[in-house]
Amino acid sequence: MIDLIVHFLLLGAVIFALAEILPGLHVEGYGTALVVAVVYGLINVTLGTVLMFFALPFMILTVGLFKLVINTFLLWITDQLIEDFEIEDLGTTFIAAILITLSDTMLAWMF
Repeated sequence: MIDLIVHFLLLGAVIFALAEILPGLHVEGYGTALVVAVVYGLINVTLGTVLMFFALPFMILTVGLFKLVINTFLLWITDQLIEDFEIEDLGTTFIAAILITLSDTMLAWMF
């Protein structure tokens, strides 16, 4: 349980740092970044799993790269759900999804 809490705290820090670095990504504060991390994680576990199951042929054909499209879509949904979190365009959403996915994967390996 502590590992999960630390995972979300660090993922929130990553999202907050990305908002400072990427020009089209806006987060109100660290609390909002933490909410984004939790909501994105929940959406990824529920809807993301279903989408990856149905997109399995595309995942095989693209050697897993289609997962980036799914994660971009999930991040866009998170953007729509949280008022203080805004991503300006699709390119920024795609880059943020790549960086968040890489960070989330590394955090999962660590915790």
